[in-house]
Amino acid sequence: MCRLYGFRANQATKVECSLAYAQNALLSQSASDLGGVSHPDGWGIASYADGIPDITKRARAAFKDLYFGMTAERSHARTVVAHVRLATVGETFPENTQPFGHGRWVFAHNGTLRAFDALRSELERETDSDLLARRLGATDSEAAFLWLLSRMRRSGIDGSRPPEVGPLVDVVGSAIADLSRRSEAAGEAKPTRLNFILTDGEILLATRWRHSLHWIARQGVHDCEICGIPHIEGPGGADYSAIAVASEPITQEEWSKVPEGHILAVDRDIRATLHRI
Repeated sequence: MCRLYGFRANQATKVECSLAYAQNALLSQSASDLGGVSHPDGWGIASYADGIPDITKRARAAFKDLYFGMTAERSHARTVVAHVRLATVGETFPENTQPFGHGRWVFAHNGTLRAFDALRSELERETDSDLLARRLGATDSEAAFLWLLSRMRRSGIDGSRPPEVGPLVDVVGSAIADLSRRSEAAGEAKPTRLNFILTDGEILLATRWRHSLHWIARQGVHDCEICGIPHIEGPGGADYSAIAVASEPITQEEWSKVPEGHILAVDRDIRATLHRI
């Protein structure tokens, strides 16, 4: 089990308070989430600059690592993905920390692909060889990411042109359902939990599959309830819009639950839609 955070906005935004200082910031969740569970096995923050993701990862507890706060302070972008890890598959190594990246794509996972030892070889056979060669760690999450990228390619989402929300939702939704079915067919009694965040910096998808997930839409520029100042550069105004998604509500605002078995999709215009898996 891990904790996730994803953010999309139409203007570059500083997310330091959400990551480090809010009432239930990701930093706080690394020490103890709302259920009292610690996530001490690493952290990562990805932010996009000029369309390219910059990913910082460390195999240390975020709440014990000053570099987490320093990285959060630098996270000023239209798209940000962050993760704190509670290891279930794979040792506490930098190669096993999330988010994972490939080209423009960034991926993070909260949960566990049950029966991974039984499924590993077939997932590897179905992963394109060039992607499989990029695998650095030993987690179910990284294996699922590279396998998913291969399925995206076969569906025409290959980087040759910007993806559209509908086809991407279809591929991700079918992949979630397929992984869950395979896990059950392998005889795993415990449920597979597959909360994913996937983004190319322009479109962001967040899946809820047997774990908690919340989201909030913000319109217009307001002073931050934590630090008292707005978090964007420039005029902002009523045209500013942003959407945040997280395993748990980060602030005292009115967050909504993503329904179980759904995908929250955020398009290039920062419009959110819900899709049943």
